[in-house]
Amino acid sequence: MTTVTTGKDTQSTDTLDLVAPKADELAALFVGHSRPPRPSALSASLTFGWRAMLKIKHVPEQLFDVTAFPIMMVLMYTYLFGGALAGSVSEYIQFLLPGILVMSVVMITMYTGVSVNTDIEKGVFDRFRTLPIWRPAPMVGYLLGDVVRYLIASAVMLTVGIIIGYRPDGGLAGVLLGVALLVVFAFAFSWIWTMFGLMLRSEKSVMGVSMMVIFPLTFLSNVFVDPSTMPGWLQAFVNNSPVTHLATAVRELMAGNWPAADIAWSLGWSAVFVVVFGAITMRLYNRK
Repeated sequence: MTTVTTGKDTQSTDTLDLVAPKADELAALFVGHSRPPRPSALSASLTFGWRAMLKIKHVPEQLFDVTAFPIMMVLMYTYLFGGALAGSVSEYIQFLLPGILVMSVVMITMYTGVSVNTDIEKGVFDRFRTLPIWRPAPMVGYLLGDVVRYLIASAVMLTVGIIIGYRPDGGLAGVLLGVALLVVFAFAFSWIWTMFGLMLRSEKSVMGVSMMVIFPLTFLSNVFVDPSTMPGWLQAFVNNSPVTHLATAVRELMAGNWPAADIAWSLGWSAVFVVVFGAITMRLYNRK
């Protein structure tokens, strides 16, 4: 065996022969081939959406707000106010369920901002920013993952409502249209919370600000009662609230009607939320 001697060290030429080909192969691999193509915007967004779902898989307690919370809301408000406001539970549930469905889904949208803020605190977003992907993909991924949560909450509430007497005159088609409109609105509305998730310093701050916005917006609406029973000054606010337009549209769709004006208002509000708060969110994300 031939050896190469340098001072006190000796190396086998056989060993050098084994190393050299590997180096050549690596050079050919990296120099001779082009980089893989960048993922598309849809592919990147779906990947981050799947990441959000995996977080739920590993921490299933996150589903509490879309299972136990909706059940509690339906039962509590139905049996607490049903007799006083409509004379019976069976009559009130026909009016209440679509409204309480809207209220519950809109309320759980706040957890999008909490998730964003948590990942920022952990430094995960610093890694996202270095990836060669469509810039809004992480944000859109959060929202896509939350769409599944909205669907679960809707399914749970409708099941409980049907058990206690809710009967949608619009049938399955009306229910699906109502839920679809609600999910579109919730997806757009969640951009508000992504903005707060980037602006505020802690998840507790995000939760606090979210509650201050959501509670007046949802309770000052036609979720529980007809606005005609309210004082005139309050009716002016309630009748123009985005939650009122959405609740009316969902309620009428599930009843088998086609409330074109309220559907248009709900979609219009959704577009405003995406354009305004989506733009602010991405500006904050790029500067974070």
